[in-house]
Amino acid sequence: MSGCCRILALLVLALAPQFAAAQDWPNRPIRVIASQGAGGLSDVWMRAVADELGPILGGTVIIEDRAGAAGTIGARACGDAAPDGYTFCIISTEAMVTNPVINPVPGFEPMKVLTPVTKAFYLQQVFAVTAQTNVKTFDALAALAKAKPKTLNYMSASLTKTAFVEEFNRKHGIDLQRVPFKGGGDAINSMMTNTTQIAIFGIGNLIQLIRDGKIVGLAVDGDARSPLAPDIPTFKETGYTRHLAATFFGIYAPTGTPRPMIDKFQAGVAKVASNPEFQKRHMVGRALAPVLNTPDEFAKQLEQERVEALEAIKASGLYPNIK
Repeated sequence: MSGCCRILALLVLALAPQFAAAQDWPNRPIRVIASQGAGGLSDVWMRAVADELGPILGGTVIIEDRAGAAGTIGARACGDAAPDGYTFCIISTEAMVTNPVINPVPGFEPMKVLTPVTKAFYLQQVFAVTAQTNVKTFDALAALAKAKPKTLNYMSASLTKTAFVEEFNRKHGIDLQRVPFKGGGDAINSMMTNTTQIAIFGIGNLIQLIRDGKIVGLAVDGDARSPLAPDIPTFKETGYTRHLAATFFGIYAPTGTPRPMIDKFQAGVAKVASNPEFQKRHMVGRALAPVLNTPDEFAKQLEQERVEALEAIKASGLYPNIK
């Protein structure tokens, strides 16, 4: 047998267990860890996908919420799981791209312990205030904060948006106070009692409250206004020229998960979420823009996202120790 043939034979033998396992997969429930908490858009979206994904894969897909630390808790739980094809996770931009740069966790590098499966969707966020503040512009918000120091709280699930607020504080000499929340449901409840007056959150979570006049949107991220609320300007239109990119959520698997299982899972998710009827029911009204790319395409995009995030973090001047 030639050297080339021997190498090919060894490769086939090495991959045979993976292909055999993939053929029998799944033979027990598949767990998907949602990192933003019950009631958050990623949790709601993933549950809707799971309902249709299970029959496609020939098994059951269950959702497990592991919220906290801007998605890092869920990401770490996913990275620590056995790479056997029975754990996946849906994680935000922050947990994968921003957090590891700004707030690295010793011994935890998400890009090493998690493997990209697919970029699920982009999520447009809105900077919103409660109607009780009687605020309709950023200038009015700054004036209110000056008149009532240490009384206005804000919630942001995105570290880039948190950086925006802290820059806003410095610019105007005010002290909007950040309040952490485990997930979107808790944050919205706090706004309804006016305990938290400001939220930078997925517009799909808040759109009905905005339409009902209980919450006022001051600006949205990304390059264009939201079709859900076309009267709300982008940050750039309000005079904040620094680009605030839209957040995305991606699906990952523990590194080492057999590629055939990853490919089957990605194909199943793409089949469910690319269906126009599914998008109409579960995405359009929540301002979610589907991507659903391949693992290799997603991996390349993540590398570029990391480069751009590092440049933005340095340019903000908020983290002088990051070089």
